[in-house]
Amino acid sequence: MHKLLEDSPGKGMLLLGNEAIARGAIEAGIAVATCYPGTPSSEISDNFFTMFKENGFYFEYSTNEKVALEVAAGAAISGVRSICTMKHVGMNVASDTLMTLAYLGVNAGMVIINADDPLMFSSQNEQDNRYYARLSGLPMMEPKNAQEMKDMTVAAFDLSEQLKLPVVLRTTTRLNHLRGMVKFGQIRQIKSKGFFKKDPFHYVAIPAVSRNLHKLLLEKYDQALELSEDSEYNQIIGNGKWGIVTNGVSLSYVQDAVNDLGIGDKVTILRLGFSYPMPENMIVKFLTRVEKVLVVEELEPVMENDIRSIAQSKEIVIPIKGKEKGLFSRLYEFDPGMVRKTIASYFGVPDTSPEMVDVTGVPDLPGRPPNLCAGCPHRAMYYAIKQVYGPDAVHPSDIGCYTLGILPPLKMADIVICMGASVGTSCGISKATDQKVVSFIGDSTFFHAGIPALINAVHNNHKFTLVILDNGTTAMTGNQPHPGVDTTPMGVDTTQISIESMVRGCGVEHVQVVNPLQVKKSIAAAQASKDFDGISVIISKELCPLYARAIKKAKKVRPFYVNQDKCKQHLDCINLLACPAMYIAEGKTMINEVFCIGCTVCAQVCPENAIVPLKR
Repeated sequence: MHKLLEDSPGKGMLLLGNEAIARGAIEAGIAVATCYPGTPSSEISDNFFTMFKENGFYFEYSTNEKVALEVAAGAAISGVRSICTMKHVGMNVASDTLMTLAYLGVNAGMVIINADDPLMFSSQNEQDNRYYARLSGLPMMEPKNAQEMKDMTVAAFDLSEQLKLPVVLRTTTRLNHLRGMVKFGQIRQIKSKGFFKKDPFHYVAIPAVSRNLHKLLLEKYDQALELSEDSEYNQIIGNGKWGIVTNGVSLSYVQDAVNDLGIGDKVTILRLGFSYPMPENMIVKFLTRVEKVLVVEELEPVMENDIRSIAQSKEIVIPIKGKEKGLFSRLYEFDPGMVRKTIASYFGVPDTSPEMVDVTGVPDLPGRPPNLCAGCPHRAMYYAIKQVYGPDAVHPSDIGCYTLGILPPLKMADIVICMGASVGTSCGISKATDQKVVSFIGDSTFFHAGIPALINAVHNNHKFTLVILDNGTTAMTGNQPHPGVDTTPMGVDTTQISIESMVRGCGVEHVQVVNPLQVKKSIAAAQASKDFDGISVIISKELCPLYARAIKKAKKVRPFYVNQDKCKQHLDCINLLACPAMYIAEGKTMINEVFCIGCTVCAQVCPENAIVPLKR
């Protein structure tokens, strides 16, 4: 039995934050779970994937976040509980659906897990998705620790059914990836089948209908506002004259800082866990009890601005500070030391934190720049493209492992915006310049957002080469399936869709499929794409070695070594490929046989044929 399926109320278990959310969904009796994987939320869906057959709910890795939200919405409108998970930028993709879904509402509990990424550990921006709650009018909840990530997930389903609205549960990377003790609750029975009751004058969002639905949404907002006032997740803690407002993981930092500074009797903390709608009466009560306020929130001054607005409307004149020079920044995530130092400074108390260790004279640690894995087929395709197009071609790239090609010596990423943008930006660059354009997109990203732009390129007669890096999995986020994956080894029955057929169906006439590990053939394909006048697509098809090993499809090969009698130390293998299995020791090129997977690319590149299989 999967550990998250144990029906043992009261049992404690050490869980990852994302595991706690998955357990909460199980306790809430979900019938449908959907997602597009994205760090820091990936482990939620990965746990769903490993237990949906055992538990009896339906789960899918959807094509993108918009589709995932629509599948979950359809289920909840039909009367069964659903959950949809995504990272913060995924909400941008899903927002078209989100905004009108708020008007339509749901008939069973629906929770949207939104994982923000302060400091951008694995993201292209650090947008603050608390604004989406305000934009859509949907309730938002923000847990503080692993236990609440489980409990609040259950509570969010109940709140959703009470309001007949989806509820957004917002986390951040630090919460998703923390570990903490979680006390299990009771698992509710799954209602797996519902019924779609036809009501076109509620569910068909034409203008005449939506006018009434907007009014209904505002009435639900008022109802949610009343509930936030009484929520156990909104609390006034303490009786001091110094006020601190906080949310999420920052609450733990604040409580530690108050204890460390010894100012517990001087401070009142307003914790906002049911953070939207803001509990206005509670906030007014808090403001009238304190002399000054510090708002501790990562990223944007969302709570700070709202609280200032409430204070102004009630004619409460006290200092309310947060995001300004000398206090907190709108950049990156917080840490306990930063919060303690800022609280001490704002309230004028000594910061008794230990001095930082003096590291003067200690050499810096060697850099560990991100790199493609040893034997990664993307490296081989990059080499082939560069041999043909040279260093001056422009390379729009996309979101995935292949973005690691940005660094020398590969330097195969010149612009990255968002999922699928490699194709669209290639259209613009190729029209606006006379430069050669070769763009890169992964297989999962192609299905997610690359197809419309490719159709646009064909229809509008753009001229560039698109390389689809098909490694048979969604590798960057943990080898999740996508529509082009054969899921048979995973024991899942889905229909595999051919990328080549999709590309030809989009109208592309010049399509080549190559194994990138066959270097000469890859170079020939690159040359043919360069010679073609129009849209050319190269599908670089070879399994990710890590995924191949996981599904037991890794080829049995020997690692390679450098025959020093033949090697002339041209260093082409190192300077052109930068494979992490290769290194220089005592002026000689060497291969780490533990890292080498025998892909043979370096052997094909070596001009002296000095790289050969290791004899066992």
